[in-house]
Amino acid sequence: EVQLVESGGGLVQPGGSLRLSCAASAFTFSTDAMSWVRQAPGKGLEWVSAINSAGHYTEYADSVKGRFTISRDNAKNTLYLQMNSLKPEDTAVYYCAKSMTDWFLYDYWGQGTQVTVSS
Repeated sequence: EVQLVESGGGLVQPGGSLRLSCAASAFTFSTDAMSWVRQAPGKGLEWVSAINSAGHYTEYADSVKGRFTISRDNAKNTLYLQMNSLKPEDTAVYYCAKSMTDWFLYDYWGQGTQVTVSS
């Protein structure tokens, strides 16, 4: 069974940093594009970033561009999201998702990790 397990969330002050991880299992991680998607309290899902299977091509939402960096280690079957200069509006549950042929369609999701940015 495909599993995606996020970790690394927590409480951080504005301007701080966090690194999220997503451990993948039971599929060939190195052949699939992956994404991070978030959901703020009371709001819908917001796509954050995506990376291709080899890790050479990335895309970001305008709201996080220049502050967040997506990366992956295919040898460790792990996806990462480095988040710098965090803002209160980044507060959300962050999910990693396995992309289908269309990067913005997903067939598997993790359980999510809470990120709270507050002083």
